[in-house]
Formats: sequence, structure tokens, C-alpha cells
Amino acid sequence: MKNKAVIILLSIMMGLSLTACSGNTTTESISLKNEETMEASDEKTMISKEMDDAYKKEITVKDSQDVIIDTEGTYIISGTSKETCIMVDVEDDEEVNIVLAGLSITNENRPCIFVENAGKVNISVNDESNSLSVTGEFVTVDSTETDGVIFSKDDIEIGGTGTLNIMSTANCITSKDSLIINGGEYILECDGNALEAHDKIEVYEGSIDIERCNDGIHAEDNDDDSAGSVYIVNGDIRINASDDAIHATTTLRIDSGTLKLNAAEGLEATDIQINGGDIDIEASDDGINAANKSSAYKVVFELNDGNVTINMAAGDTDGVDSNGDLYINGGTINITGQSAFDYDGEAVNNGGTIIVNGSQTDTIPNQEFGGMKGGFKRTDMSEDDRMLGPMGVPQGEVPQGEVPQGERPQNKVGGKRQ
Repeated sequence: MKNKAVIILLSIMMGLSLTACSGNTTTESISLKNEETMEASDEKTMISKEMDDAYKKEITVKDSQDVIIDTEGTYIISGTSKETCIMVDVEDDEEVNIVLAGLSITNENRPCIFVENAGKVNISVNDESNSLSVTGEFVTVDSTETDGVIFSKDDIEIGGTGTLNIMSTANCITSKDSLIINGGEYILECDGNALEAHDKIEVYEGSIDIERCNDGIHAEDNDDDSAGSVYIVNGDIRINASDDAIHATTTLRIDSGTLKLNAAEGLEATDIQINGGDIDIEASDDGINAANKSSAYKVVFELNDGNVTINMAAGDTDGVDSNGDLYINGGTINITGQSAFDYDGEAVNNGGTIIVNGSQTDTIPNQEFGGMKGGFKRTDMSEDDRMLGPMGVPQGEVPQGEVPQGERPQNKVGGKRQ
């Protein structure tokens, strides 16, 4: 009788304090609280355990029953359910590991995974197949506008060796801080943005297949134009998007990987740097667009290595459109379309291979008010000039205040490259 009273009291407290995951939907809840283990009634299951450094718990989801994680540790979650929300609410310095071990959740209007508060949350996709979906319009709960099947207010990292399928009427994965993808296979379909974060999105490895979305990868903070970067180290990425395949407010850097992008615009950011990889872009607007989206960064497109192929639709479209400077220091760029390049600043070819409509050229032609203006020809440079990089220093040397090529994720205005 005493235990039952404690259960009822804790249930009331959890219902009052952790409503963000529930919205207006009535659900049962599983709370993993650092309390004494108790017997429970069949109507509401309370799971607790004395926590230690290796705390680990296996959970099977059930229909109309939320899982509320309020203790740091590792949680292995499996099963199939409807109207279940896995909510994380721990201290700022605590870390939670969630393992998706053959998990399938379908909700009408709530995130399947909701991170209310944590130091960091790691989601691991194991060797089994997992699926998460939201079929209706997301609700605003506790003044938080939720818009992602996985929705996090803090840093989140997702990896593993398994498969995760996500379908959404808005975003697939949303982070109000940073989002890191480090392994795993992801099949994403949505009406909004497939991957969205305020601070940054980083992809280190994995397979990402995005269909039917607005933007495939989108990093932007509407309140801070110095945030919102995308960094792709490696991976196999395929995106079909109605707007931008990959969009960043500040910097967009690609070091390696295979990217196949079909969208209105393939790559868009203020500072775009490609250091390697095989990138194939089919675009109906600009293939690559370096635009003035951040007041903290210079507008520039820079190709240092890799293979870039751009096929443009007919009309007023550009293969590469830079509202600032354009540097081709290496690699190969192959553009098919009416206008290959459109730039407002300087354009310099320091040794890359440029192919326009099947013909190789040393110039960077400029589409200007319907006319073509030639760029800097390497054949016009002396032998010494050919060895100069875009900053007017010998290739391989670094000007004061700069960092070497391939180590430059940012290019801030008024400060050194970091």
C-alpha cells in the first residue's frame, strides 16, 4: 500500500513537470528515476534503479506510453508502438546514450524522440532496422514549437551501423544546437528539412538518402547570422530537394565523400570550400551559390581538390554563382549549361581543370548582364605568378593570420581564418 502511494505521487509529479513530450495527448509514462526500485501496478509502470557509472537499461515500448529518461546512462530501446515519445530531461552536465535496437514508433503530432535538456545525447542505430514517423501536424507544447521526428534542444550525435527510416510532415531531425552524423544508414522523407540545426551540422561518415524534402541539409539560426555551418568530412549522400540540397548560413566545407544532389540549388552558403570528394549536381537554379547570408563571413567559392560535375537546367541559371570571389586551385569542375560562372569579385584559376559544355578552358568566363566576361587565364601569368595563391602568396605558404588549405572551416570577416 505504501509503495502504491509513492507510485501515484511520483506519477502526478512527472505528469506536471514533464508535459513537453505529451502535448494534448493522454499517455502513460515510464520514468527512469534514481529512486528505490518499487513494485508497480499494471496500469502505470515505474522503472527505477540505483544509478552507477555503467548504468544501462533495456526498454520495450508500448502503445500510448511515453518513456521519460531523467537519469544519465545508456538505454537500449526496442519494440513497436503508436503514440510513444521518448523524452530526455537530465542535468546540463549529464550525457544520455540511446540505442535503437529494432524500434518502430508512429505518432500523429509529437516527436518520437524529444530532448528537453541534456549535456549531450548520443543516439546509436544498431544492426537492426528502425523506423520513426509523424503523420500529422506537429503541436506546440510548453511554448516549444516542435517540428522534427527527432527534436533536440541540445547537442545531439547519431551514429552506428544499422538503418534508420524517418518520415515526417515537417523535419526529420531538428537540433536547436549542433547535429553530428557519424555512421549508419538513413532513409529520410519529409515535407520540411531532412536535417536541420541552428549551430552546425557535421557528417563524418554514413549513408544518407533524402527524398521529397524542402532542404536536404539546413544549418541556420534566424537570430544569429554568425552561426549555421555545414561540414562534410566523408559519407555517401543522395538528396532530392525542392529548394536547396545543402544550405548553410556561414560556411559549407566538403573534404571528401560521394554526393549526388538534385535540387533547385545544390550548394548554398556564404563561404563554400571544396577540398575533395565526388560531387554530382543537377540544378534548376544555381548549381553552387556563394551568397551574402552572413555579415561575419566573406563571400567566396573555393575549389581545392575533388571532382565537381554540374548539369544546369535551361534559362537564367548559373553553374557557379558567387556574389564575391571565386578561386579554383585544384580539382576538376565540369559544367554543362548556358552560364557556367557568374561572379561579382575576382576569379582566379591557379591550376584546376575547368570544363564548360564539353570543352576544357583555362579561363573562368563570367556571365554579366547577359554577356560573357573572361576571368583570369593561367596562360597570362608568369611562371612565378602561376605559383601564387588567391591571397597573392606562393602556393604551399600561408599568409600571416591564415591557416593552410584543408584546415579552414571558417573565414571570418575582420579576423583570421579559424
